[in-house]
Amino acid sequence: MSTAYSQLTDTFERLSRLEHLLSIGSWDMNVMMSAKGSDARGAAMAELGLEIQRRLAAPHIGEWLDSAAQEPLDDMELANVREMRREYEYATALPPQLNEALSIAGSRCEVAWRQQRRNNDWEGFKGNLREVVRLSREKAECLSERKGLSKYDALLDEFEPGMRSEVLDSVFNDLRSWLPELVQRALEKQKSMPLPPLQGPFPQQQQHALALEIMKLLQFDFGAGRLDVSVHPFSGGVPTDSRITTRYDENDFVTSLMSVIHEMGHARYEQNLPEQFAGQPIGLARSMGIHESQSLSFEMQLARSDAFLSLVTPLVNTHLGTHFSVEALAQRVRHVAPGKIRVDADELSYPAHVMLRYEIERALIEGDLEVDDIPAEWDERMQRYLGIDTRGDFANGCMQDIHWTDGAFGYFPTYSLGAIYAAQLFKAACRSTPTMTQQIEKGELTELFGWYNNTIWQHGRRYSSQQLISQATGKPLDIQDYRAHLENRYG
Repeated sequence: MSTAYSQLTDTFERLSRLEHLLSIGSWDMNVMMSAKGSDARGAAMAELGLEIQRRLAAPHIGEWLDSAAQEPLDDMELANVREMRREYEYATALPPQLNEALSIAGSRCEVAWRQQRRNNDWEGFKGNLREVVRLSREKAECLSERKGLSKYDALLDEFEPGMRSEVLDSVFNDLRSWLPELVQRALEKQKSMPLPPLQGPFPQQQQHALALEIMKLLQFDFGAGRLDVSVHPFSGGVPTDSRITTRYDENDFVTSLMSVIHEMGHARYEQNLPEQFAGQPIGLARSMGIHESQSLSFEMQLARSDAFLSLVTPLVNTHLGTHFSVEALAQRVRHVAPGKIRVDADELSYPAHVMLRYEIERALIEGDLEVDDIPAEWDERMQRYLGIDTRGDFANGCMQDIHWTDGAFGYFPTYSLGAIYAAQLFKAACRSTPTMTQQIEKGELTELFGWYNNTIWQHGRRYSSQQLISQATGKPLDIQDYRAHLENRYG
């Protein structure tokens, strides 16, 4: 006789198949789809999203969840039920027509953004963005009423369950107290260290070949994923078909290479989620903060370390025809140069970009700011945090990111949470194996990745973010390891 739990697992297995197609459709929209396909694709994805919501919000799902909670389940099964209930409550909190409207508006805004950004067309862009913001506010209000949270925290909880604005405010206040002085120290230190020339151009084909070799070194499973080109680097797909993208600049190979390594961190996490729980909520990645901790462990902690750079410098020189020493390449990948573009930002100035976006999007959702106000608010904060003038440069200012186009409000803070988690995790990984640095220098990365698999990847959503971090590092979220990492590298 089937139990309530078995009926739930069967239902969620079927839902995962639809979500699989939704994920691949989203990847295709950003990488392969022609511009004229945007309206039809947006409608198709919205329809599929509606069907998923309809099945998930059915009354019998709630009844099965109540019954399953009374059945003799083990710890993993109970955790799975917990995550099922979370998805059920989210689905029942939002009117289907709102989800549909937001999906369509997001698709339209994102596709139009590609050309509008190239044309620096804020006036054209803001009309679509207004509709996305309007619908996102409605969504926030629905979730706020259901969860008993502020509107912004209700959206933040979608990406980082359990996180609240008051914690973020504390983290960012701490950062503001010491980061600007450290940035100035690093800039002063660089004055006596001329930046080695890049010696370009670097043809895209050569950069692509280098990227593939680095991906192989980092143990990417090419049988379960691929590398492509998009306007904005991202990671998507599903664990058995994990797709990452980058964008190439033939005058600067560093930004593309680091983007590939960053997205690799996301992909390795996805490729190593627990196979025994594939298709179940517990088998998914824990949160976007944990996801970002994996990409930043790869990009910032590993790829910018002396040990890794000594390993890959010969590969860079071979593929690109350069003559970098390890020290010269290190100067390049660690060069501090506050700029307009977040994805190209150095490790030190990056948090300022996140703080800026967090403050603006929170005010937007709470109704304290309107879309027309964004450029002025952006310009003021860029000047205050980074000393950079972005007036009139919308393409490299408030139009540079893809997140707001599809209503991903609440996402940006997870970048800083991920950076803090990454510093804690990498320090703990190296502490677990005293010879880790020597292993990295030799390209022996199996033990490092095994540590991440044992502490993070294999657990899926069994534990909360804070439980994962505490179990892996011996303490909860702690900005001091992040500060120590930055001080050691740049101070």
